[in-house]
Amino acid sequence: MDSGRNKKLVSWFIVLFLFMQVVAEASLHNFIGLEDDKEGNATPADGFSRRPIINCNFACARRCMKASRKNVCARACGTCCIKCQCVPAGTSGNKTMCPCYANLRTHGLKPKCP
Repeated sequence: MDSGRNKKLVSWFIVLFLFMQVVAEASLHNFIGLEDDKEGNATPADGFSRRPIINCNFACARRCMKASRKNVCARACGTCCIKCQCVPAGTSGNKTMCPCYANLRTHGLKPKCP
């Protein structure tokens, strides 16, 4: 008799735990502003997709590989990469691939990003 009561109690705790997990996940989705699309994937509520986080050290090392002043190039590129989460392909040019990167300027209104 006592064994049946323990099983029932454990079952209720499991159901309660699962219910609390569902509620917590739903409130987390609402807190960070996600909505589910038709396929059930979470997307930002504002409808814009977010760029994935990239490895700025690797991307800037590739971008600055042929620069004459690699450290200066890597420092400027790193700042731009962190802000824009984008580094154009190749060692120069191609800035149309990343408008944020292309539009950053220094205090003297010169292009900031290599």
